[in-house]
Amino acid sequence: MILLTGGTGYIGSHIAVELLEAGYDVILLDNLCNSQRSVVTRIEQITQRSVHFHEGDICDYKGLSAFFARYDIDAVIHCAGLKAVGESISKPLEYYDNNVSGTLCLLKAMRQAGVMQLVFSSSATVYGEEAAIPYIEHMPRGRTTSPYGTSKAMIEKLLEDASASDSRWAISILRYFNPVGAHPSGFIGEAPQGIPNNLMPYISQVAAGQRAELAIFGDDYPTPDGTCVRDYLHVVDLAKGHLKALQYLSTGVDHFNLGTGQGVSVREMVATFERATGVTVPYRFAPRRSGDLPAFWASAEKARKELGWQAEKSVHDMVVDTWRWQQWANRDPER
Repeated sequence: MILLTGGTGYIGSHIAVELLEAGYDVILLDNLCNSQRSVVTRIEQITQRSVHFHEGDICDYKGLSAFFARYDIDAVIHCAGLKAVGESISKPLEYYDNNVSGTLCLLKAMRQAGVMQLVFSSSATVYGEEAAIPYIEHMPRGRTTSPYGTSKAMIEKLLEDASASDSRWAISILRYFNPVGAHPSGFIGEAPQGIPNNLMPYISQVAAGQRAELAIFGDDYPTPDGTCVRDYLHVVDLAKGHLKALQYLSTGVDHFNLGTGQGVSVREMVATFERATGVTVPYRFAPRRSGDLPAFWASAEKARKELGWQAEKSVHDMVVDTWRWQQWANRDPER
């Protein structure tokens, strides 16, 4: 059985679908701070399989210990954590407490239970603000631009040290670039609470009439059109990467970028959305956002060669699936 922390969240729910469709038994652990219990039902609708769900927190060591004693867990995919870059700057203590301390609790509970296989949800932000493009796994971690990024870098170091001290650990660290899109069924997707921190849900909410206009943070970056450039990756491709990493696990620590290897600007993403959906997205330019870098994208060669994984879905797929999810979500506010 696979334990998936943060299993009802945006990325976790898509990983759950891929695991279930591949024949794994999965148990989802989530404190529902940024997701809804109804996601479990929707995962079951997609996969036509029953899903085990436990409402709990990775910061609760006693609860985790009891959980591992109760279930026969073979491996853990760890996605639980706070993830908003801007919010982390205003709430650094909460981010270090939840992300770093929570991971420590999880690792201690895993070690106590003898569960030593882990796939960890990290971030491209660990490369830091001065890293050359494209980011390649052999590059050192750099100077991060937010407590969110620093928390991911700290966890990576923690995992490396744990592995060095105990040869039983088998760990894959997956450095995400920019996940977007939704499951093609329209049943699960990104549903942020309040004003979205990420680009695609912001675009789709404006297109749906939920918000008046999109705020593009900065139009004077040293990029071809002045807006930030990112490596946008379809969330289904990202989820499939976790399945490959789980199957690849061997003793020690491996690091893998999960990205397309292509940079797309904010303006290009808006234009693609408008072409694909036929809906105009009004926008205005706002001041640069603290913690944002002008441009970065992945080298995804290591994942292709060693995991047998590469992104398959296009930017067009990303926006079409996002819009399908947004339209379903508009009809059902509980989604």
